[in-house]
Amino acid sequence: MVRKMIRIGTVGTSNITQKFLSAAKESKRIHYGAAYSRNMEKAKDFAQRFGADKSYDSLKEMAEDKDLDAVYIASPNFLHFEQTMLFLRAGKHVLCEKSLASNSWEAKQMIEYANEHSLVLLEAIRPIFDPGYAAIESNISKLGTIRQVRLCFGRYSSKYDDFLEGKSPNIFEPKCSAGALMDMGVYCVHPLVGLFGFPKQLQSACVKLSNGIDGNGLILGTYSDMIAELSYSKISDSQLHSEIQGELGTMIISDISSPEDIKISYKNGKEEILEVPVCENNMVYEAIAFADAIENQTDTARYHKISLLAMKLMDEVRKQQSIIFPADTNIGK
Repeated sequence: MVRKMIRIGTVGTSNITQKFLSAAKESKRIHYGAAYSRNMEKAKDFAQRFGADKSYDSLKEMAEDKDLDAVYIASPNFLHFEQTMLFLRAGKHVLCEKSLASNSWEAKQMIEYANEHSLVLLEAIRPIFDPGYAAIESNISKLGTIRQVRLCFGRYSSKYDDFLEGKSPNIFEPKCSAGALMDMGVYCVHPLVGLFGFPKQLQSACVKLSNGIDGNGLILGTYSDMIAELSYSKISDSQLHSEIQGELGTMIISDISSPEDIKISYKNGKEEILEVPVCENNMVYEAIAFADAIENQTDTARYHKISLLAMKLMDEVRKQQSIIFPADTNIGK
């Protein structure tokens, strides 16, 4: 039996969209149906370069395209809610880049609508779909009682130099619902709430840039029997690995955004290397999960739960740090 390819459109022409298209092709489950850009020439050029059937400069027209089954959204965060709802209302499945929305209120509306209309909505957050995350889940019991967790992800942004020169790249713009927490911290927040749930207490700190957005940050989460520290940055590189420390051993994760290199160091001195598939582009796993959810109606509830908890935690951190997005003024409207 020949499997029907899922016909997808893309919103955004950045490097992350190109990386997704490479993953979609590798999945052998997704056909590139249409490219969108506000500029038609750019849309046509992108479609030609990456093999899309059509090009659009109108989101409404692309949403109405009956040849498309789904859409991948990689626009700035503040547009995720409006664009996702447009495509959901047009009956399209949506894979939306992290962070899923500007705040938890938006995320809740998006997920509820998708569920009520039997549509697939997933947040494209790489580590949650990676086999490495499943390896962490299935092996964490070997560590005994967990006492401390440290999740780290920091990379000097290629756009930070532009910011220092007085330019306004989207990823450092409050009006775009951006900043270090929403772009980098999210890679730490999702595994934390996915593995351990929401902390009983939450403390945070950050370095704010000249426009009030966060350049880096720390989150301290307190649970009944453990503590968790999250460290993230867009203005410096981190060389630290992530750790889950238990009474019987410590799990060491070299890169929380791509958890392929994982080992357990036991208190008796022995080490165990966890076998995890190595993939050059681990976005392929989210592409496959998206396709499975559409074709096989695989349950997405666990992913929705993680996305909602993550947005709730990031809302609280932003509240503590007085980081307010224009999109927050729409809550409840």
